[in-house]
Amino acid sequence: MTAPAQFPAPAPFGGGPQQPQYTSQFAPSFGSQLPVEPTTLGQAVRSEWTKIRTVRSTVWTLSVMLVLVIGINLLVIVPINDDNDPTVPVLAPGLFGLLLGQLAVITLGVLVITSEYGTGMIRTTLTACPKRSRVLTAKAIVFFLLSFVTTTVACTMTALISWSVLSGKTPGGYDLHGDHPGVVIKDGVTSASGTEWLGATIGVGLYVALLGLLALAVGTLLRHSAGAVSAMLGVVLLPLLVAIFLPSGLDTAREKLVKYSAPNSLASLYHFPMIGDGDQNGVPQLIALAVVTAVLLGAAYAALTTRDV
Repeated sequence: MTAPAQFPAPAPFGGGPQQPQYTSQFAPSFGSQLPVEPTTLGQAVRSEWTKIRTVRSTVWTLSVMLVLVIGINLLVIVPINDDNDPTVPVLAPGLFGLLLGQLAVITLGVLVITSEYGTGMIRTTLTACPKRSRVLTAKAIVFFLLSFVTTTVACTMTALISWSVLSGKTPGGYDLHGDHPGVVIKDGVTSASGTEWLGATIGVGLYVALLGLLALAVGTLLRHSAGAVSAMLGVVLLPLLVAIFLPSGLDTAREKLVKYSAPNSLASLYHFPMIGDGDQNGVPQLIALAVVTAVLLGAAYAALTTRDV
């Protein structure tokens, strides 16, 4: 007598053979074969440096800045030298190109952050580096160093050019110490002091870099290129314009607005201020700008870490 045929147990309704159930205790574990490391500030800085040096906006804005600073300096030197006028401080011609060149640095400071919001790249950036404060810190470090070095190099070139052309002028009948206290006379000819050299190179480089950093903070707050650039133009130009149209009786307010305006601050670093005497070195204006920039950067950090992209 043969044994009865053995049939498999029927499959559960709606599916194939029942799969064995694993509990979390015995479930197999899976992991990436690639090493996973947390993002560091150094990696964020390298990433931002790669981005800022490979985009066309950086090349164009810094090239425009160099052309304006050096080109206008050469144009200003020619008539001063032809007139043999020793009443202008030796290094002061570099100021006139920088008044326009600073606008290029400000524009780049805005674009460092707002261009990523415009293209949506900011989502990728914050995904790769979820700690948002680290992203803004990396951008600030890279941009500040780049703008400071570029501006300082350009202004050093203009200072050397101005020195080679305008130094050694004989004062003649000019009462330089009475009417033009910013002019330095050494051994009977025009010269430039050490503080003037410092202000016309490192000082103006630091001031313009801080303006660019302020533009980065404003761009982070507004997240819109045109709006942030317009706001920064107001910061640069509005105090001086308001001072011009203030009614009489507000002389103290007018003097403060002119003194701490960006054009006069740069002029003071060249020992060629719009108001007061040539002994002004621009240090108070530099400190004031550093304080304002720190406050706006703090607000930018708070906004970036608390709101959606």
